[in-house]
Amino acid sequence: MKGLIMDYPLTTNTILEYGNSVYHHKKIITHLPDGIRHEYSFGDMYKRCKKLANALTQKLGITNGDMVGTFAWNHGPHVELYYGISGIGAVCHTINIRLSANQIEYIINNSEDKVIFVDATLVPLLEKIAPLLETVEYYILINAADDFITTLPNTLHYEDLIRDQSEDFEWPELNENDASGLCYTSGTTGLPKGVLYSHRSTFLHATTIMSPNAGNFSNRDTVLLIVPQFHVMAWGFPYLCLLSGSNMVLPSSNLQPEAIIKILIEEKVNKANGVPTIWLGVYHALKMNPPKEKLALEEYLVGGSALTKSLIEGFEKDFGIKGVQAWGMTETSPLGTVSRLQPLHDCLSEDAKLTIRAKQGTAFPGVELRIVTDDGNLAPTDGKTMGELQIKGAWTITSYFKTNNNENFTKDGWFKTGDVSTIDQDGYMEIKDRTKDLIKSGGEWISSVALESALMAHPKIKEAAVIAIPDEKWVEKPLASIVLMNNEDVVSEEELIDFLSREFVKYQIPKDYVYMNEVPKTSVGKFDKKEIRKLFAEGKLT
Repeated sequence: MKGLIMDYPLTTNTILEYGNSVYHHKKIITHLPDGIRHEYSFGDMYKRCKKLANALTQKLGITNGDMVGTFAWNHGPHVELYYGISGIGAVCHTINIRLSANQIEYIINNSEDKVIFVDATLVPLLEKIAPLLETVEYYILINAADDFITTLPNTLHYEDLIRDQSEDFEWPELNENDASGLCYTSGTTGLPKGVLYSHRSTFLHATTIMSPNAGNFSNRDTVLLIVPQFHVMAWGFPYLCLLSGSNMVLPSSNLQPEAIIKILIEEKVNKANGVPTIWLGVYHALKMNPPKEKLALEEYLVGGSALTKSLIEGFEKDFGIKGVQAWGMTETSPLGTVSRLQPLHDCLSEDAKLTIRAKQGTAFPGVELRIVTDDGNLAPTDGKTMGELQIKGAWTITSYFKTNNNENFTKDGWFKTGDVSTIDQDGYMEIKDRTKDLIKSGGEWISSVALESALMAHPKIKEAAVIAIPDEKWVEKPLASIVLMNNEDVVSEEELIDFLSREFVKYQIPKDYVYMNEVPKTSVGKFDKKEIRKLFAEGKLT
């Protein structure tokens, strides 16, 4: 027997219509690279989305199911593309600008984009590969001056495209299970793989992430979206901001610590997101030049890689700003967990609370997690037994785009993340390492993530990345790549070994250290251990 409830589609159009109906007065603020600040309302954005929908269908010939690429920073027009493209039944394909030219070429051809919207500052990246792109019919230039010159064929300016279009457009009836967005993985272990999101998964992800036990966003918030719109749909924030009525602040390419701090102050931002490397830079910049007045920023949500205890503690102690650890993957839309304390933790010491907050946290409603050991058994929820983290849920993929490859899925339908993790009795998950980054020395496993977090707690160390290197006696041993806080600092290996011995036993502690000006990063700001291994193999780490 079925329930007697309306079949009400959960689509991105539903989000847009709600945001315009209830929060039409709320703001979208963009800080462009040339210093120009642009502000308009959700209501203004709504009207431009309808003009865009008319242009897409009538001028560019985009129809239901077509792929439309975006190659752009975070700004108002990019938000319009999120809604305008998916609103007509096409698929908004956000292309990661930080991938290699070969990967970008592969992604565009694999997705079969018919049109690409591109920021003027990013045009040179596409010009190099445009002759190799097989399906692109038009390039639409965003934030380009009237006299902008490019070798890209068939170009139109975004504002010219929508200027004369009507603000009247009747959204088509869409199936909530139809595709709305496409993102590709970063391709660190082979070619990038496409992850196709549905309207339903997008809606459910956004409504869940804004809830109090998750991201905790409301119509009283002003949110800085540092996570790029070209990466996993900006963690769903352009959707949850319309649903929650949060003002959106978009930094475009202004991502240096000083620029972020300036925006935080000027816009009185009280919540933000971003990867740990961004917040590490902001923290050190604030330490060097403390603001005259207390920042309005209350908390920042972190994902992508581990938020260390030392950074959580430093931000809170020095500036009264709370760090919130989350976890997810492109394959999970992306957020799957968040680490917030519960009343049961009130009696714990501050250090014990920090330990929990530094974990990746508990699953969101609509998501399930489990740990599977090497022998194929489910691990107990004791917070100690490690195994591979597996996930299933309302916004987790069932397969990759255009593939029949099932190697990342179990027979009973769970997605295998490749993360080595534990789950404790209260459901808090903690990632110990990526499978490929674990170090097995003398038959014992060593967590590179744990070593990195401990090293970055040292007052003279800014960044630390640990990899496995060959060893005749132990097969593998850890090598730590270190970035010092200041070039004048000196830290001996003996000092580091002694420092780590407080938390690690002898066999776990690296005896080999190299010093770098900066740890290589992936396209999404994670430590690029593949590149570090390559540098080591080429004898370039000394």
